[in-house]
Amino acid sequence: MVNTVPSSARHAPNLNAVSWPFAPAPHLAHIPPSKPPAPRKPDEAGSARYHDPKALLKADKEGGRIVLDDVTILGGIPPEVWAYKLGNRSALEWILDQYKERKPKDPTIREKFDTYRFADYKEKVIDLIARVTTVSVRTVAITHAMRNAAR
Repeated sequence: MVNTVPSSARHAPNLNAVSWPFAPAPHLAHIPPSKPPAPRKPDEAGSARYHDPKALLKADKEGGRIVLDDVTILGGIPPEVWAYKLGNRSALEWILDQYKERKPKDPTIREKFDTYRFADYKEKVIDLIARVTTVSVRTVAITHAMRNAAR
């Protein structure tokens, strides 16, 4: 009997090699931050409101800092980070936008499914910001070196 199944279809696909949309980003998994996360500074009024900080997630490009909530401000963000763009905004701006708290408009959905709180993911976001900062600085340095290389 002749085997009519192509050789590529004889084996089950390797599901470990598939990049699932909600899997951790493999390109960031092996990149440790090049330095410890940026220093955290509570704002002047933040220490009194520590019990329930309000998520702000704002970037201050000129000041080189990111305001995560009423209590946490990450400083020392290099200016090169803002030059690395994904589409029309920087990678850090994209992260801040994705982790913002949004309220569903429908009251039933809001009542039953509105369980996301930034405070639950705060440490994860700080680690992600440190890693993306490292990747952004390295990528900008590489692309700058490629532009200046003799052809």
